Amino acid sequence: MNKTRLEAFSDGVIAIIITIMVLELKVPHGDNWADLRLLGPVFLSYVLSFANVGVYWNNHHHMLHAVKRVNGSVLWANMHLLFWLSLMPFTTGWMGENHFGSLPVAVYAFDLLMCAVAYTILQAQIIKLQGKASVLAQAVGSDYKGKTSVVAYALSIPMALLGYSWLAGALLIAIALMWFIPDRRIENKLSNE
Repeated sequence: MNKTRLEAFSDGVIAIIITIMVLELKVPHGDNWADLRLLGPVFLSYVLSFANVGVYWNNHHHMLHAVKRVNGSVLWANMHLLFWLSLMPFTTGWMGENHFGSLPVAVYAFDLLMCAVAYTILQAQIIKLQGKASVLAQAVGSDYKGKTSVVAYALSIPMALLGYSWLAGALLIAIALMWFIPDRRIENKLSNE
């Protein structure tokens, strides 16, 4: 199967996710700094989620450049990833509206955990289809960043539920920053081919 439809569909869904998130930013009902400051938590959660969705889009784009063909397993693994990403506007909005309360942060972290797990499954399905000697398999290697992310997201859930939502939030920001630095493994491998 050709990968073109998978790429186009995924790009469209991710664009809609970002659009929905920005629509959740409501215009303040006043014209001074205090009115704008009240939107701080909502805006901060939007920035964090925009960065996370952007990281997934970027890495998804690079991963699919290393793919020659897809099959049904890859298509369903991709839908699994898109499902968890599609919940990002809800979890983002809830976390921001509730000023990073414990349960909303834990649910947001759970969504990020499931996005990371789904991405890992998609990556594994592609490698299974393309083979262990494929460009993607060689580029990913031991996938330290991916494994670190899954562990950090999993740790942030109980942190938030135990009342340390600020610490869980800091961990989530740290993981986003870690991924914000471009991951050039696939680019480098493709340029050497």
